[in-house]
Amino acid sequence: MSAKKDEIMTQVRNELAVANAQELIHKMNHNCFKACCPRPGVKLDTSEQSCLNKCADRYMEAWNIVSKTYVKRVQSEAQQNSFT
Repeated sequence: MSAKKDEIMTQVRNELAVANAQELIHKMNHNCFKACCPRPGVKLDTSEQSCLNKCADRYMEAWNIVSKTYVKRVQSEAQQNSFT
């Protein structure tokens, strides 16, 4: 029974990771396109491409910082709860 439970937990974690990645990509695309392409045309010009690249890099960096901070906080709270 424990092996089945572990398998289900792993599957749930994987599905959550995929959902988080999809959310990140969706929000990044929406926010960066909105910021970098105020008047979309047939194709992206050089400045729009550069802006999108920089925006995506900053968005990913911020997402990673927030994610790491959140994980540390959850782990810290879990440790505190295990001591009480």
